[in-house]
Amino acid sequence: MRDVVRHLVSGICLASVAALSAGAQEVTIKHQQGEVTLPATPEKVLVLDWATVDTLDAMGVSVAGVPGANAPSYLAKYESDDYLKIGSLFEPDVEAVAAADADLMIVAARSREAQPQLNGILPTIDLSIDNGNFIDSVEANIAELGRIFDKEDRAAEMTAELDAKVERLREAAQGQGRALTLVVSGSKIGVYGPDSRTGWLHNEIGFPSVMDDVDDRSDRGDAASYEFILDKNPDWMFVVDRDAAVGNEGASPAKAVLDNELVRQTNAWKNGQVVYLNPEEAYVVMNGYQALTGLLDQVYEAVTADN
Repeated sequence: MRDVVRHLVSGICLASVAALSAGAQEVTIKHQQGEVTLPATPEKVLVLDWATVDTLDAMGVSVAGVPGANAPSYLAKYESDDYLKIGSLFEPDVEAVAAADADLMIVAARSREAQPQLNGILPTIDLSIDNGNFIDSVEANIAELGRIFDKEDRAAEMTAELDAKVERLREAAQGQGRALTLVVSGSKIGVYGPDSRTGWLHNEIGFPSVMDDVDDRSDRGDAASYEFILDKNPDWMFVVDRDAAVGNEGASPAKAVLDNELVRQTNAWKNGQVVYLNPEEAYVVMNGYQALTGLLDQVYEAVTADN
């Protein structure tokens, strides 16, 4: 009898192992710097990019490790000790990453240079986006994350909502005139152009830019002056307060910096069409799902305020 039971138990265990093996399908992920293959859906995930944390949070995917600084206020829960701190937005804490024994690491624009090093420790993918094709890049990342984590239905819902908000704003922006996007940092003013982190306002929403020849390489924009702003005389100004975004205490607010005799002569100022974009969403998290939908809502409300 004992032999019979032993054989039955052994058979059940082997069947269970076979079932698990059959259900654990490999996941191949193509990303900005190559391709990685995982043996199964990752369970412990480290993310060195707040935009990806934002999207995964909305998707309902648990994250084990996050950047140790610059958490946006709406993601403040990730500051707790429940989440591993795996480095800054730019530099990973390699020892913390190695000790985490995770299944997958995700980097993006600010941390992408660390991908080759991190990939030597654990599978690491780069979800940097193309600022010149911003919305499509965001939606591609949503779809890929949905596929990786078996959240395709939720990803489809998120993409549909994003598409609806983009189309609603695109329609509202028609005929609204030319726009100038500024970044204020350390009381200095810079211009963000069509290839910047806010380029979607021009490229995909349709606000004509007052100028197309903008050097977008610096996160502080292409240096500008009050005279420049008046000369371009935009109908709309969209402003990113970098100091507020990164928590530079004591810095002059963007509203105070732009409250200048020359700027007050522009059409945008006179018509109350200066929009101070939510700083954390516009500067730190910009391509996260929650950040982007929030910005789309903010701009739509500003554009339709008098309608």
